[in-house]
Amino acid sequence: EVQLVESGGGSVQVGGSLKLSCVASGYTFSSRCMGWFRQAPGEGSEGVIVIGHDGSTSYAGSVKGRFTISKDSAKNTLFLQMNSLKPEDTAMYYCAASASGACDYSFWGQGTQVTVSS
Repeated sequence: EVQLVESGGGSVQVGGSLKLSCVASGYTFSSRCMGWFRQAPGEGSEGVIVIGHDGSTSYAGSVKGRFTISKDSAKNTLFLQMNSLKPEDTAMYYCAASASGACDYSFWGQGTQVTVSS
């Protein structure tokens, strides 16, 4: 079975940094159809940094230049480096991946909370 486990969230002040990790089991990260999503209280989920079927990367406009996605293949771990954090970045952050032969981002972890205060 596929399991994704996020960690690294916490509470930081404006301008701070966090690095989120997502460890996969029962699944091997590739270089496509995976990424990070987030959901603020009372709001729907949105893509933060998402890698598409062709390997291209899509960014939420508010995070480009501040957030970076990376992968450690040896540890089967996906990362989200978040710098210059803003209060509007406060959300539950999830990593997501797709089943073989699909690009549906259907596998999600339990999430890790990021709170940014002024």
